[in-house]
This record gives sequence, structure tokens and C-alpha cells, in this order.
Amino acid sequence: MFWTSKDIDEFLKNKQFIDTAIVPLVLLEGTEIGIKQSASGAEFLMSLTNFLEQQFKGRVVLTSPVTYTKSLNRKELIAAMHDELIASGFTYVFFITSDHEWTQLAPEKDVLWLPSVPLSDMDQKVRQQVLSDQLRQVIPMLSAKWSNQ
Repeated sequence: MFWTSKDIDEFLKNKQFIDTAIVPLVLLEGTEIGIKQSASGAEFLMSLTNFLEQQFKGRVVLTSPVTYTKSLNRKELIAAMHDELIASGFTYVFFITSDHEWTQLAPEKDVLWLPSVPLSDMDQKVRQQVLSDQLRQVIPMLSAKWSNQ
């Protein structure tokens, strides 16, 4: 399910089954090198989280991506997002990012870090395989949390 009014209506009716929010964290950098890297990272992250949503449709809601800069207070940002999503009825909140700094900034939150893979020059078949491989790394992380209810 996606962060749309229709899907959120479904979430509100079925909270006991749809218990997980997935929040993509996307870095925005303005330098010439940074802007290219952040765009590539965003493309990877959005492709991966969309693929993740397809695999767990009916269990997860994929939120809109949260775009941030290095100058923001990221600890406060992640804490506020986590608390808001828990208050709205989600049992689990996972943040997915390609920015390794998040794992040190918020070790108490469920931050899933995956290195960004540039997808733009891949043909569709290779792209799907790369995303499948990455998803195989994420599934055990989600399953471990879900099984520790």
C-alpha cells in the first residue's frame, strides 16, 4: 500500500493486518558531485521500496520519501516521524536509506541501510535482478522484527 488517501482508508480499516510503515530516507545534496549521487541514490531507493511494497502488499504501507539535507537535525527528524507513525497505529516503522550515517545517528530506530546501486544504465532484466538481490537482504531484517512481537 502506498501513502495515498485510498490506501490509508484501507489501512485504517485493517490496522491489525497492515502493521508496518516503510519510510525511505533520501539525501539531497547540492554540490555538483553530490546532486548526481543523491539523484542516483533516490532512484535506487524508490525502486527498491516500491519493489518491497509489491512483495508485502497488505502488510506494509510505503510512505512518501523523506528528503533531507545534512544540515537538518536528523535525530529529531527520525524520532518525530517514528513517534507520529506509531501514534497513527503502525506497530513497526522501518526507515530505509543509502546513507550509512543514519545507522549511527539513530541506532535505536529500525534503520535499514543498503548501499546505493546505480540503476540508470541497466536494462530492465538486470535491474530486476539487482533489486531482487537487494530485497533478499531486507526480508530477513523485517522478518526478525515481525517475529519478535
